[in-house]
Amino acid sequence: MDLKKNNKKNKKNDLKKNNGTTKFPYLRQDFAASLVVFLVALPLCVGVAVASGVPAELGLVTGIVGGLVTGFMRGSSLQVSGPAAGLTVLVFEAVREYGLPALGVIVLTTGVLQIAMGVLKLGRYFRAISVSVVEGMLAGIGLVLIAGQLYSVAGAKAPASGLDKIVELPGALVDAAGNTKALASLALGAATIAVLVLWKRMPAKVRTVPGPLAAVGLATLAALVFGLPVATVEVQGLLGSLQPPPLNAFGELAHVGVLGTIVAFTLIASAESLFSAAAVDRLHSGQRTEYDKELVAQGAGNALCGMLGALPMTAVIVRSAANVQAGARTKASRVLHGVWLLLFAALLPNVLAYIPIPALAGILVHAGAKLIPVREIVSLWREHRGEALILVVTALSIVAVSMFEGVLIGLALAVAKTAWEASHIKLEVVDKGAGPVQAYLSGNATFLRLPKILDSLEALPQDRPVELHLSGLHHLDHACRTALENWAERHSAAGTEPVKVTAIKATAPAVK
Repeated sequence: MDLKKNNKKNKKNDLKKNNGTTKFPYLRQDFAASLVVFLVALPLCVGVAVASGVPAELGLVTGIVGGLVTGFMRGSSLQVSGPAAGLTVLVFEAVREYGLPALGVIVLTTGVLQIAMGVLKLGRYFRAISVSVVEGMLAGIGLVLIAGQLYSVAGAKAPASGLDKIVELPGALVDAAGNTKALASLALGAATIAVLVLWKRMPAKVRTVPGPLAAVGLATLAALVFGLPVATVEVQGLLGSLQPPPLNAFGELAHVGVLGTIVAFTLIASAESLFSAAAVDRLHSGQRTEYDKELVAQGAGNALCGMLGALPMTAVIVRSAANVQAGARTKASRVLHGVWLLLFAALLPNVLAYIPIPALAGILVHAGAKLIPVREIVSLWREHRGEALILVVTALSIVAVSMFEGVLIGLALAVAKTAWEASHIKLEVVDKGAGPVQAYLSGNATFLRLPKILDSLEALPQDRPVELHLSGLHHLDHACRTALENWAERHSAAGTEPVKVTAIKATAPAVK
């Protein structure tokens, strides 16, 4: 209650400062926040695009759409959208396998599906996805992203599969040690990562410049001053980079692989955006996220990105957190950040040509490391080992197989674990030495626990009458009911009195 009172008081004070005369009482706060978000987003947009195997400008296009289109729409007022490191691996695989024109079709279809899910009010159900699966998904992406970008840091070409990226990495680093050009690239990438790690320890005045921007700026300056022989970003110009999918590209929708990629894009982008929205809501005390409307907003942005042939978008927690921490109060900050990205792409595109590829790779290595929840894994292992196992298996499956199959494996494990835990069954036997043996079943009797139930019942004395009490059961499935009927017949056939079964709760089918 005190928090709500303070929020109302702060809003009244803000309105007084602005004399209540302006239609945009928080414009000054939102303007300042938009500049911070722009400076954070710029190197990330370019880095994600380069790592995805597409022109750097397409990352800026997605960031622009995330600000000017998704930013205007209702949903989560302070969440900022753009190209995300979490989809880099999937985008790279899609471009490599199906080509850049097909990427536009995939992203467009993803957007349409997101809009449909939002209209059907399915957004809230994404909160039902196991957190361990989502964290495992992000951890798997982080591992593949780190491994792949370390090749770029060393000036080498990365293998295609995630497993090969990790297995062949030591050899690539050893080869780099004997190459002057590769060593220069490796040193610049390592220095970029070091700046990002140490930036939070810098004085507050220095930290007003976002870490990613400072790291890229320093790396670019070093490459220019010392004339380092490192690869830089290729520039095509904003309009030249746009590649709307031609009509014949829509024929790719007939391929099962493309459809699977669309499903993966849709589930991962939607889950990441809505989980990000929940995290952003915890950072501020303003208006809460409307999940279905946020899903529609994300879908509209992705549909437009697809039509432009750009990268898919999600809500990005790094930019969103920077937006909140910079003092943003309304959606104006994220819209303005899109304006700054558009002005940069239109007026200063040639600046991109000076940015070293190893520096961008270093930023993504750092971003990939943040996707691996080391502390959460340790905590889960202590308290919920089953959840920790799901997280680790999901991550390793993504590395070993692929993104889509890895997520499916994780979801299957989560469902199996839930089903197993939900089928708790307890058998209590009361034998007074004379008269019938009383057996009390309680809990949920499902086929998963059938071996345990039958082993316990078949261990009862064959020469004694048995009373089987089922009133403590909450659920009795068909397999268990049939098995209990067969056991009762076998026990009665041994020459003892027929098994007496008490009434069961109305919610479960009775055993005759």
